[in-house]
Order: sequence, then C-alpha cells, then structure tokens
Amino acid sequence: MAAVLLIARILFAFMFIMSGINHLVPKNVAAMTGYAQFKKVPMPKLSVQLSGVVLLLGGLSIILGVYADLGALVIAVLLVLMAVKMHDFWKAEAAAKQSEMIGFMKNISMAGGALFIFAIAAQEGSNIGWTLVSEGLFKVAKVK
Repeated sequence: MAAVLLIARILFAFMFIMSGINHLVPKNVAAMTGYAQFKKVPMPKLSVQLSGVVLLLGGLSIILGVYADLGALVIAVLLVLMAVKMHDFWKAEAAAKQSEMIGFMKNISMAGGALFIFAIAAQEGSNIGWTLVSEGLFKVAKVK
C-alpha cells in the first residue's frame, strides 16, 4: 500500500510543481501578471512569483514527504484563496461564467484532496508511503 500512496502523491502534486515552474518562467510571468492585474490582485507580479514558489515547494513537499502535512495544508489554503480571487464566477459576465465556475470547482476539489493528504500525513504514526522525513510537522491524532 505504501507504493500506491507514493504514486497517488506524485499524481496529485505533479501539477503543482509544473504550475509553480510556469509561474516563475519569465515569458509566462508577464501574461500571468496581466491576468492578475485584471483580477485586481495586489502587487500582481510579486503575487504571481510568490504563488509559483509556494506551489513548487508545496508540490515537492507532498511528493518527497518532507513535511507533507504542512505542504498539503499550504496547498489547500492557496487553492481556496485562488479559487475565490481568481475564479469569482458569481461576478463574471455570462460569456465567462461557466469557465470561471469550472476553474473555481477544480480548485476547491483539489483543495479537498490536499486536505485529505494533510489529514493522513498529520496523524502520528501514519504511513503515507515512502518519505524523506518520517515525521510530519503536525500531530493532530494518533492512528488507531
């Protein structure tokens, strides 16, 4: 089962690593900054780059198992914040409403997955598959 958990972590977190890298590639930063300005994100360029670093580190944390509980929790919080700020379908015009709602629901569902990883990884004595660090940062409950 440890191998299945490792594969699941890789499949889940790979997207965050790739997205984080994309947030840091100079040619992408300009386009993402423009979209962030359109969405009225404060300090749009810095916000794009900072979110890229958080996505990259959170994804690596989950895959490598280095404080995977913290990485998953940070990813979950970031996804909820991004869903509300960047995919505010309730404010969108009719033409954009459906695509914004899809983006919102995608982020919220992935936040749920990240919280699931957090809940497993934060249990004392839990086994989330192969990890570089055997202990999580949080200890919310003991595995029975």
